[in-house]
Parts: sequence; structure tokens; C-alpha cells
Amino acid sequence: MTAQSVLIAAFSGRALAQSARRAGYVPLVADAFGDMDTIAAAGAVRAVDDAMNHGFRAKPLIAALDALVANTDTKPIGIVLGSGLEDKLRLVEILDRRYTLLGCSPEAMRHCKDPLVFFPVLDELGIAHPETHIAPPDDCAEWISKRIGGSGGRHIRNCTPDTRAKPRRYFQKHIDGTRISVSAIIAEDGIATTFSRQWTSPSDAQPFRYGGAVSLPESETRSAASMLTTVDKLARAFNLRGLTSFDFIVDGETAYLLEINPRPGATLDVFDDAQGSLFNAHIEAVLGQPLDRRGGDLEASRAAAILHADRGGLTLGNYDWPEWSADRGAPGTFVPAGAPLATVFADAATPDAAVARARTRLATLESLLYESPKT
Repeated sequence: MTAQSVLIAAFSGRALAQSARRAGYVPLVADAFGDMDTIAAAGAVRAVDDAMNHGFRAKPLIAALDALVANTDTKPIGIVLGSGLEDKLRLVEILDRRYTLLGCSPEAMRHCKDPLVFFPVLDELGIAHPETHIAPPDDCAEWISKRIGGSGGRHIRNCTPDTRAKPRRYFQKHIDGTRISVSAIIAEDGIATTFSRQWTSPSDAQPFRYGGAVSLPESETRSAASMLTTVDKLARAFNLRGLTSFDFIVDGETAYLLEINPRPGATLDVFDDAQGSLFNAHIEAVLGQPLDRRGGDLEASRAAAILHADRGGLTLGNYDWPEWSADRGAPGTFVPAGAPLATVFADAATPDAAVARARTRLATLESLLYESPKT
């Protein structure tokens, strides 16, 4: 029996491609990097030029996807979207009509990402969230500016006295606390959830840049019951389907919802297994099949952390990459200063131990990439 193929479009398609391959699909990937791990997992890869710098544009992305479809033996069952398209909802609609979207509908994505729709719904349902406005505040202290549909934290800026209203941006009161994400498989007959703690990897230009995540036992997650109630309410309110994530800041006993990512997110690396269960569950939920994966505490903790090119721009050499790394660029690839270089993984008995091991591996990999002779 020939394996079914599936299209994937994301800034980085590697995690989705690996999960799809483990689940028995042939992934056909259009992303911004075309790294060696994505190429190894996929049936075919097309790197979309300048996607990371300027975002996905319709013509280059569709050309890449059409080329993938034209060169496969089996018609793809549809397209799964990762990060990088929530701010391109007209393009998402085109992709849905052209290839069949396997995920939340364009309408659901729009409702989740439009602050004029999203936050009033939270207020109506009594869900806590940071104070949010379209216009900049009179007093900029402790306020941040976000781009509508932005991802990865790179778009978030601290407000200053010179901050002005801009198209496609909104303003939110900054709250200190613990960053918790709830990953949810949402099906017609139920919701399966897992928890992770996230952290930032700030730079001068990007003070809220995403740094990584570690899995958490539900039993040890403060305000878990409140967050699960929020997930249940909003899954129904926005008619969400498949693998999604809900990002919170937990301050004291209150879990403030920041956003919903209505597509598979970065914690796929943290929670997936050797059978690609998350990708399978995502496809089955979207196609209306019963949920066969229930949430629960994990036996061990896994962390995934991003290494950025913070020592400066780097042309990659022919390294002996560690087995605990991924998103590995081919020799000769130039990585601009501040851009993602690779991902590292670490498993341990507790979340804190997994994070500590991941941080050690980040330092090890950074030394390898910057200090090894280029061959």
C-alpha cells in the first residue's frame, strides 16, 4: 500500500515533517530553511526564498507547493500549516481552496488572531487576560506592542514614549509570571491536553523572542484546572479542531490567556512519540474521527530549546552534529545574526533537570558551531 502524502507549510516544517513521517505519511514541505533534518524526513522539500525575512508571500509559496504536488506519485490528502501564516489569512483561504486545509478553519484562525474579536469573547466568557487596546496607552510603562498574527515572540516590542499606533499592531499590559502553554488535540467528542512551561531568549532587538519549552505534569501545574476550563470554553466558542495551543501567563493564582495558536506549535517536539501520535491525532480530529489519545502525566520531562546566532552571523561548516540537535543547516548555509541556528533536546526526570541539561547543550552546540574549524 502506497503511503499517503501530505503538504506542510511553515516557517520551519521540520517538526511536522518528522511527526508525519513517523505516523506513516510522506510529508511534502515548503518552509523557509530546507535544513538537512527536514530533507531527511520529507518526501520532498522546497525552501521559499526570503520567507523568514519578509513572511510568506502568495506567489512564491504557491509555486513551491504546486511544484511539490506536481512531482509526487500520490495526490496529497491536504495541507497542514505550522507557524508563519496567521498574519496572512487571505493566503490561508487560498491554500484551503487549492489544497484543502487540515486544521482550524480560516474563520477560526481569523477570530483567534483579531484582537477586536478575540478579547471581547474572552470578556464575555469571563476569561482573564491582560488589558489590551488597539490604541497606544497614555502611559507606556509596562506595556508592550504586538503584531496581529505574529509568532515566535520576535514581533513583540516594549512600548516607549515615542510608540504610535500602527496598522496590524495592538497594545497589551505586560504581566510578569510563569509562561504556561496548553497543547490540545480538539476533536468532536473530546479534548486531550498536555502542559509545558516556556521561556524567552531575549536579545536587544527582540526582548520577547521564544527560547524553548519543557513538558510539565498536569498534577504539578499551578492553575491547571482554570486553564483547562478556558480551553474547553474557547474550543467550542471558536469551533477549533485538531492540534492547537493556548498560551498563558500564570501570576499568583490567576492564569491570564495571552493567545491561541490555532495550528500545531513548537511543543510538537516536546510531546510527540515514535509513532507520530500527535500528527495522527491531528489529522483524525480534523477529519471528524473520535479522539483516541487522552491527556495525562508524562513519565519523564523533555525540553526543546532554540539556539540563536547571537555571536553574530555564521556560515555553517561540515560539523559532527550531536544526535540531540535538529534543524541542522547544510554546510555553506549562512545564518544571519540573531536568527535561529538549531534546536537542542534534553530528557530528564524532572522539568528543571531537563531545562538545565538543555541549557548545557545549547552552550556546547554554540561552541561547536562558532569555534570549530570550518571544513
